[in-house]
Amino acid sequence: MRKKWLVVGASVALIVSLAVVGMATAQGDGKQAMTKVTVQLKWVTQAQFAGFYAAQANGYYKQAGLDVKIKVGGPDIVPEQVVLGGQAEFGVNWLPSLFANREQGNDLVNVAQLYTRSGTTEVTFKKSGINTMAKMKGKKYGVWIFGNEFEQQAALVKAGLDPKKDVTLVKQNFDMVAFIKGEIDAASAMTYNELAQVLETKNPATGKLYQLSDLNVFKMSALGTGMLQDGLFVKGDWIKDPANQATAVKFLTATFKGWAFCRDNAKSCVSTVVKQGTALPKGHQAWQMNEVNALIWPNRLGIGVMDPIQFKKTNSIATKFKVIKKPAAMASYRSDLAKKAVAALKTQGIDVTGKNFKKGVVVLREGGK
Repeated sequence: MRKKWLVVGASVALIVSLAVVGMATAQGDGKQAMTKVTVQLKWVTQAQFAGFYAAQANGYYKQAGLDVKIKVGGPDIVPEQVVLGGQAEFGVNWLPSLFANREQGNDLVNVAQLYTRSGTTEVTFKKSGINTMAKMKGKKYGVWIFGNEFEQQAALVKAGLDPKKDVTLVKQNFDMVAFIKGEIDAASAMTYNELAQVLETKNPATGKLYQLSDLNVFKMSALGTGMLQDGLFVKGDWIKDPANQATAVKFLTATFKGWAFCRDNAKSCVSTVVKQGTALPKGHQAWQMNEVNALIWPNRLGIGVMDPIQFKKTNSIATKFKVIKKPAAMASYRSDLAKKAVAALKTQGIDVTGKNFKKGVVVLREGGK
């Protein structure tokens, strides 16, 4: 009898052990089932990318079975190079930059167009008298590089000026210090960032903050040279794999949901971004969140879905003003994955168009506090 009990006991112990191992394996498989992907941002941590941070903080990526790493950008980081080098599956950059890369033989494909309109401006002080683009002739004209200068140069050409001869192109830092000090006559400024930096600075003549009334703000969209900006792209050979297409749909669905959340919960998203560590403070990020939302919403086709009309317009501007030598191919983008993501969000009751979105009012304080 004792031997029988020993055998039975051993059998039970074996079954329990196998069950424990099975549970551990299942848990391990659960962890392995989380697909790891990396997204390379265009710039440093700020509300420009709030949707990504919201998707991560709210668990949208995790719910989609994704383990997402968000890589911050910087002045020496070119997202296209990071993606081409295999250090990230997704990258964020402006569409004309993708065109230029493809023309150089780099197989990159836009899979989601987040921003539906341009936020680029060139600003001058009203006291300078430079109130038209034609009056930029002979002036120091600040532009960014790494593909960020195309819209401003196109605006000069449209005004009948040769950017290489009629103005002094100045490589501008990603701030407004040189402009405020009077070292350059005109400066590049995004509506959501550098423009606010001027408005957060005291005017020495009045002792109060600069106002929009002190500035001439040339919006590239109004001048007809505004091109599509923040979009998500991948390597062409990577996205040919059906498994990667499925991953992309999951990533886009969660990311779009993050942006919809930021549209409806701007203050919460600002706090989320600031917690990540930002160079500019909360007040500045609040302005930025408000302005960025206005570049995304409303979107008649649904967030992330490329508008063929706007693609054609950006393509035409980029070609006409010699950003690229010949028109970019239609293969530069695909909308099927973004459409699937939008459809998935609709089933969740998420507003994917932001039809009734209205920009709020943000009061700036000195230093963006």
